This record gives sequence, structure tokens and C-alpha cells, in this order.
Amino acid sequence: MTLQVADDSRVRTLTLDRPEALNAFNEELYDATAEALLAAAVDPAVAVVLLTGAGRAFSAGTDLLEMHRMATDPDFVRGQHGFTGLIDALVDFPKPLVVAVNGLGLGIGATILGFADLGFISTEARLKCPFTSLGVAPEAASSYLFPALVGRQNAAWALLSAEWISAEEAHRMGLVRAVCTPDELLPTARRHAEILAARPISSLVAVKRTMTEPHRDAIRAARDRENAAFAELMGGPANLEALAAFAEGRAPDFTSLPPGW
Repeated sequence: MTLQVADDSRVRTLTLDRPEALNAFNEELYDATAEALLAAAVDPAVAVVLLTGAGRAFSAGTDLLEMHRMATDPDFVRGQHGFTGLIDALVDFPKPLVVAVNGLGLGIGATILGFADLGFISTEARLKCPFTSLGVAPEAASSYLFPALVGRQNAAWALLSAEWISAEEAHRMGLVRAVCTPDELLPTARRHAEILAARPISSLVAVKRTMTEPHRDAIRAARDRENAAFAELMGGPANLEALAAFAEGRAPDFTSLPPGW
């Protein structure tokens, strides 16, 4: 199993559980997480979902070795939901989503905070949106959600630079509600989740809907723009150089790419 599911006090905890791969999302984990969100959305016994990771990472993002196979192997079999299906499930998730970032968060491990109703982060965690270092485009509607959450300048730095963002900087930006010590992260996130879960589910859903409904069309439009740009760039010279460098354990060299790349 790549995802652990546990219920307590109307809070469903989803734990990404590929610690040997730093909880990187392969197609199996994308499918499992999407299915879990879809199930929680319609389960009358679930009021809140709490998402976290097992081991020292929250999520290292998309599994780059599998991404390389997707870009180069025409026979690669994709999952039922995949990345796009997970994003759709996040966009449509009607109940509060609490995210506890316990360790490294790269790619979707960082941009998923755009969908968090409450975010908490460990002092030992760091975030990175590595898109330009991979020669690809933003994802998960982060090109819309991040500027809305943290402002244009902070969002531009996060999405353009591919530099690490500390827990304290993430809090200062407004990506998370609080920074916690590692021992206090899950208890703090759970305490907040249980406060919400004690409220009427119908009211929680109504509050979230009234907050998110004005943004749904813009989020979907951003996702579509990003997916188109990502598809255009994936498998291109910059992306292939980045993936080859990752597989070979070296830093990518973009200086010898064709003009315009």
C-alpha cells in the first residue's frame, strides 16, 4: 500500500507511504490519493481530511524516474486518475482539507498547499517548486493559487527560481498557518482538524463552497493552461536534459540547449 487511511473523531487521516522514495507520487499513489479524496467527499462519517507523509519527507513530488519512462516509453501504462485526476479531486473536494507538511515537499508536495484550507509545517521541512529546474511549467493551478495566497512577488520567486523555501519563509509568505516542531506537528494539525470536525458537516461544506466557488473557474482555467504548457515542454530538450541529469546523478546543464530553450 502506498497510502495509509485511518479514521478517528470524524477526521480521516491520509498518510503518503512510500518513504523509500520520499513519498514521491507515482501513478499508483496518484490514483490511491485521488480515490481516497473522492471516497471521503461522499462519506457521511468524514468531516475533515488530514493529509501528511510517512518518514522524513512529505512528498518529493512526481516520481522523476517514472516521469522519464512516461516521456520516453510509448508503451507506458498510465493510472486511472494520475496527476490530473488528483488535481480534479482536490478542486472538487467539498470538505475541509488540513495538510501537515512533515518533511521535504517538492512539486506537488509544495503546490498542494494551494488547496489546503489549513496548512501546518514542521521546522525541519522545506519546500521547492522545481519546475524551471526540470524544464517544465507550473502545476496544480499554482500559477493562480500561489499569487492569490502569497502575492505576486513571493509566488514569482517560488515558481520561477526553483529554490528551497524554509518553513519560516513559507509561514511568512502565508502558505501555512503555523510552524511546529516535529513532535508537535501532527498533534497540532489534528487538534485543529478535530475542532472543525466537531462542527456540522453541512455547515463546513457550505462555508468552504462559498469561499471557493468564486475561484473554481479560474482554478480550472489555470490548470488547463498549465497542463498544455507542461505537455508542450515535457520531453523537450530542457526536460530531457533535466531528467537525464537526475537519472545520472549530476546537475543539469541548460547552457548547450538550442536557442529559445
